[in-house]
Amino acid sequence: MKASIRLATFVILLPCAVLPVSAQAPAAAEIARWERQAREITIIRDRHGIAHVYGRTDADAVFGMVYAQAEDDFNRVETNYIVALGRLAETEGESAIWQDLRARLYADPDSLKAAYAAAPESLKKLMDAFADGLNYYLHTHPDVKPRVITRFEPWMALSFTEGSIGGDIERINLDQLAAFYGGAAAPAPQPSPLDESAAWTAAGLVPEPRGSNGIAIAPQNTLNGRALLFINPHTSFYFRSELQMVSEEGLNAYGAVTWGQFFIYQGFNERAGWMHTSSGVDNIDWFLETPVRRGDRSFYRYGGADLPVATRRITVPYRTANGMAERTFTALFTRRGPVVGRQGDRWLSVSLMWQPVDALTQSYMRTKARNLDEYLKVMELHTNSSNNTLYADAEGNIAYLHSNYIPRRDPRFDWTQPVDGSDPATDYDGVLSLAETPNAINPETGWVYNANNWPWSAAGPDSPRRGDYPAYVETGRWETPRGHHALALLPDRYDFTMASLTEVGYDSHLPAFAMMLPPLVAAWDALAERHALRAALAGPIRLLRNWDHRWGANSVATSVAVFWGEDVLRRVAADARAAGMSGEDFIAAGRAPAAVLLEALGAAVRRLENDFGRWQTPWGHINRFQRISPAIRPEFDDTKPSLPVPFTSARWGSLASFGARPYPNTKRWYGTSGNSFVAVVEFGDSVRARAVTAGGESGDPASPHFNDQAASYAMGALRDVFFYRRDVDANMERRYRPGQRAR
Repeated sequence: MKASIRLATFVILLPCAVLPVSAQAPAAAEIARWERQAREITIIRDRHGIAHVYGRTDADAVFGMVYAQAEDDFNRVETNYIVALGRLAETEGESAIWQDLRARLYADPDSLKAAYAAAPESLKKLMDAFADGLNYYLHTHPDVKPRVITRFEPWMALSFTEGSIGGDIERINLDQLAAFYGGAAAPAPQPSPLDESAAWTAAGLVPEPRGSNGIAIAPQNTLNGRALLFINPHTSFYFRSELQMVSEEGLNAYGAVTWGQFFIYQGFNERAGWMHTSSGVDNIDWFLETPVRRGDRSFYRYGGADLPVATRRITVPYRTANGMAERTFTALFTRRGPVVGRQGDRWLSVSLMWQPVDALTQSYMRTKARNLDEYLKVMELHTNSSNNTLYADAEGNIAYLHSNYIPRRDPRFDWTQPVDGSDPATDYDGVLSLAETPNAINPETGWVYNANNWPWSAAGPDSPRRGDYPAYVETGRWETPRGHHALALLPDRYDFTMASLTEVGYDSHLPAFAMMLPPLVAAWDALAERHALRAALAGPIRLLRNWDHRWGANSVATSVAVFWGEDVLRRVAADARAAGMSGEDFIAAGRAPAAVLLEALGAAVRRLENDFGRWQTPWGHINRFQRISPAIRPEFDDTKPSLPVPFTSARWGSLASFGARPYPNTKRWYGTSGNSFVAVVEFGDSVRARAVTAGGESGDPASPHFNDQAASYAMGALRDVFFYRRDVDANMERRYRPGQRAR
């Protein structure tokens, strides 16, 4: 008999506000232990405000680097753990309970505590130092008032182990989750405070592409005979801190750290460097489960048997106008994973990588890898699930490494769609080994890259071949504009330097418009002489016809093209999807009606005139960088100072990305994502690097380092990185120990 199972939820209104977890004052013995460890740590801030943390042990370096992060922006540190631990509703209210429920399907405190207890002692020491460093910061900064988490516990580090901008669990649809567990009375889910995609859609714009660029150049293609790595994550601005962590146990890593984590996510050590890009791998699977009810027990069908449904009670506190309330859910689990929705009369369960101890181990240990063999050894943990990696080292190795977690599955099934969970043929058979994964290691071309596109062009002619791999290793169906751009710049070049590789990363060509504009111009050329649009659009068409498809702050053509591109891609989106093509390819192939192309240009011209007084408005007048608030949800004001930014959104093929849009109170477009931390690294007998961070290192508007890198960022002007202690000391702004006044 098929089940009709009632899912129980309970709501309790509490008479007073619930205090954040573990708000008790630290014991004297604990404070003494923190102080002893702090005496082993030195923090040096360089003249850009960047923390260089030195400790005797790795645990000392972890203690110091999380302390330094909290100094720079405790709000972002805490927010990342509020989200990861499923405690957002305690500060945001009832509409966040579904995001919290989704997180707690995985980040169950009891399970994480057990995982911590069973973890290797070496990892436990790092997790202990993580919690101690943050708690010592709160103890020494009583003026800082956490919103929710007043005490950090070591096991909390296991809730947030990867560092990428969108964790795997974000693929679980909140509306479906709310409908399944909340019923008709479920409040509408709210987006994460870290996710702006809904706001882009509301503004009538295509959400900014997520992802990054990474390029590695082999010594034979460089002027100095040294490997180069270009690190260019495209994330929300201020999503990561820039710092260095050093110990006497072999740790010396520099780069970008996602707030609150204790490992360098994108960066380098003295011998090797790593850059992650969002992958198109299909490694999250959905299973249709057949529920069965027998008396008061629930089962689901698997093969010829009915297996019992596992359950777990999850209580989610949330803030209300009258105090705190809580809601308790009975979460359901099958052998595949949690049940997160329904299709017809069948349940929808999800399987994704959740191995927090191994994931945290891999994220940390790769920062200590000194050559390719050591890096690949760490990858045998197979927990870098959502990212590809670009790698280079001082031995001259370069590599493109595809997603590191790919379940081995029966290729007869279409794994992009839900499959029958009752069919044993849909079981996983382990994971693909590194040898079975579409990587490109030391290709003869002497270069590898990824721009969130498929791996089939990662090394030009030396790339993996699509036909050699199952379809589920990559979901991308076409080359992207950024992919086309990189492929035009990297081949047959043997004189790369740090400067010239940076120039590649900021090359101003916009391939999408080189593809899409010829059909638009041809459509205008075909108009009858007396057609109203011929005269109305003559000026913009003349400008676009003669444009070199390159962005620039003074370029009017960039403004017209971007406004047209935003409008026309919305108009052709449905037809392009139906044709199995990208919008850019659909237009370039002549599939879009001429009237649609021309009407979109007319709309773009009118919007420019309405917003800026005339359509002949330079791009730099529209596209601006502004940092006036420390808030995670950005705030902008046309009347306050801002800087012109010449580069555009990555969707047009610009390798340098600036995701900008207008806000309800603005006409100008302000950036919130794209190039966030940019670095170029050269490996040899010693390591050299240059970098820039969006805005500045500090989240405090009163700090001189809140916005001191803004002008350099807008110009793509990278500064020297101070990696060696002699250089750090020579450029020191202040030196201190945790808990000590800086001097």
